[in-house]
Amino acid sequence: MESFTSITGTAVPFMRINIDTDQITPGPEILRGRADGYRSSLFARWRYLDMDKRTPDPDFILNREPWKHAAILLADRNFGCGSSRESAPQALRAFGFRSVIAPSFGGIFFSNSFRNGLLPVELPIEDVRHLADQVEASGGKARLTVDLEAQKVTGPDRETYVFRAPSVLREMLLAGVDEIDLTLSRAAEIAAFRNQDQAERPWAYRPRRAGQAH
Repeated sequence: MESFTSITGTAVPFMRINIDTDQITPGPEILRGRADGYRSSLFARWRYLDMDKRTPDPDFILNREPWKHAAILLADRNFGCGSSRESAPQALRAFGFRSVIAPSFGGIFFSNSFRNGLLPVELPIEDVRHLADQVEASGGKARLTVDLEAQKVTGPDRETYVFRAPSVLREMLLAGVDEIDLTLSRAAEIAAFRNQDQAERPWAYRPRRAGQAH
C-alpha cells in the first residue's frame, strides 16, 4: 500500500455537491482495462465530449492548465457517495490526486481512499469554500499543504485548518500498510495480551469435548 505523510501542491476547485462514485468512474469504464489505473476513466462523462473517442472537453476544468496537474481536489458535501466501487479512489489516485478535501464523504469511499493512497479530509464547508476562493483567485498558482502526520491543512494565506483522521486508518496510510500488515506488526502485543488473558481466564482456553455445553 502507498504511504502518505504530507503533500504541497496545486488544488483544483471542484465545488459540486453529491458527486457519486458513478460520476467519478462511470459504470462502462469499469469494464475497460485498468492498465493506466483508471486514470483515463476519471470523470469520463464530464471530461470527454465523446467517451468512446476520448475527445477532451476543453471547458472541463481538469482538462485545463494548471488544474490538470492538481494533487488536491476541493469539493462540496457528500463526495464519493453512492456505490462501493473501489475504482473511484483508484482513478483519483491514478490521475495524480493525493487528497480530497470536502465537508463530508460517502462512508465506503472514505475508507477505500485510505487503502488506495488517497487522503480524504473533512473540513467545514466555510473553510473549503475559503480555500477554493483563494486558489481560484490565484489562477491555480496558490498551493495548499495537507499534512497527515500533523493532521492539518495549510492554505495559501498560511491559515491552518485542523482535521481528524480515524487512528487506525491514519496509522495504515502513514506507514503504507494494510490491515494484515498492521496486525502482523503487532504480533508481539497480541501474544502478550493472549498470555495475560489466558492466565486470568484459563477456562476460556480449555479444549471443549464433543457434546459439552458452551
